[in-house]
Amino acid sequence: MPDLMPRGPEALMLFAAGRGTRMGALTADRPKPLIEVAGRPLIDHALDLVSGAGIARTVVNTHYFADQLAAHLAGRELALSHEPELLETGGGLRAALPLLGPGPVFTLNSDAVWTGSNPLAQLRAAWDPARMDALLLLVSPGAARGRVGGGDFSLDAEGRLHRGGPMIYVGAQILRPDGLAGIDAEVFSLNLLWDRIAAAGRLFGVIHDGFWCDVGRPEGIAEAEAMLREADHV
Repeated sequence: MPDLMPRGPEALMLFAAGRGTRMGALTADRPKPLIEVAGRPLIDHALDLVSGAGIARTVVNTHYFADQLAAHLAGRELALSHEPELLETGGGLRAALPLLGPGPVFTLNSDAVWTGSNPLAQLRAAWDPARMDALLLLVSPGAARGRVGGGDFSLDAEGRLHRGGPMIYVGAQILRPDGLAGIDAEVFSLNLLWDRIAAAGRLFGVIHDGFWCDVGRPEGIAEAEAMLREADHV
């Protein structure tokens, strides 16, 4: 008998446009998504997750050293959304919507490495469009590596998110992008949309069942490789 349950979003936005300034000299001649962890570029680690979750359409935004990213990604089944000027996460997602198509989308940062279950599959399994306009993936401080700073959110008993608290957003979510049309700014963070969604009681979170490493700084490379070794991924 065919599965009649909805599978959730079928499109993903992979954020890869930033300058990677926290990487210092490592991004002087290449974009951060091409920095290698365990012998492979960060963006390839991210695309493995996309493939593993069976997502049909992928859009990658580019800006800094866009030609290098385009060359690296040539021949793959994805689309590029080039930003002549950086638009941040909110503006970048809105610019890519014609390529992503209608309905909710996944978004994923390209500067992290994971262990445990596929984070995108976890989001798909927890997504409830009747209650949610956004579902963010989180980890506790003990499951985070390479993180500088405190937490981002707390969860209530029903899984709704509230600003402030120990839980860390790890750059993976499902989002209904309709609200982007009501934001006047051209360059803006998705935090602006999240706050509007939270005010309506439709911002939710789910906790990742493995570890996550932020590879936003040079020292994050070694931390990510150690985390992968511990999980027998390499």
